[in-house]
Amino acid sequence: MSVDEVVAIRGLVLIGCGKMGGALLSGWIDAGLPASAVTILDPYPGDAAKGFARQGASLNPDSPPESPAIVVVAVKPQIIDAALPQVGLMAGSETMVLSIVAGVSLATFEAASPAGAPIVRAMPNTPAAVGRGVTAIVGNDQVRARHLDRAEGLLASVGDVVRLDREDQMDAVTGLAGSGPAYVFHMIEALAAAGEAEGLPADLAMRFARATVTGSGELAHRSAESAEQLRMNVTSPGGTTAAGLEVLMDPGSGLKPLIRKVVKAASDRSRELGA
Repeated sequence: MSVDEVVAIRGLVLIGCGKMGGALLSGWIDAGLPASAVTILDPYPGDAAKGFARQGASLNPDSPPESPAIVVVAVKPQIIDAALPQVGLMAGSETMVLSIVAGVSLATFEAASPAGAPIVRAMPNTPAAVGRGVTAIVGNDQVRARHLDRAEGLLASVGDVVRLDREDQMDAVTGLAGSGPAYVFHMIEALAAAGEAEGLPADLAMRFARATVTGSGELAHRSAESAEQLRMNVTSPGGTTAAGLEVLMDPGSGLKPLIRKVVKAASDRSRELGA
């Protein structure tokens, strides 16, 4: 990320410095944003927030900036009502609000902000903590290309960024990419349990399962080939992989119909939370 001069001069306010907020801020500072340009508002600051304060960030000052360049909201959805008044005090036509709060709509932020405030809603996922996340962004009617560019520049420090056409696509992104890491972690659990059932010691089964999933993910990331082709590359006719895939790719009980139900359930829940 090349640091936007206006951010460095007018400052960035981070409301909430938990795992995701902390991961983002760490990425920004590593990319060149001066810690002194950052104000952290967190009623219960943890070690990460205190560490950023030691680097020069302002932590819970008596008078937060009135018109910073960007206000990033990174609190849990359950406490968004407590954060919205803070957002409203700082939002305005010259201050972009960037929310990474799951399930909270643009309309909710607009209702708490002055008219004309540019607001960008983003949905990152937890691999952002290791710089390998993927984030969807969408803006309200006041957002211009420069706002999306700035949001993308900030979020690109922790992974890929995708611009959505409509806000209602965010629920599907939440069900797929936002919740998706948990599905993959459960796949690791399931593979390890299956290996253990076939006679491997528990620790060895888990070691193989973790390495298999992370290695396959890295191969998919680096390869120009499609996921389908990568699967076919591993599969010999009549071999062991083909035997396993026959179960996994069963059209009625296999992985595809199951994952369809999983993503739909998570997407539906996102819609309920945002209603």
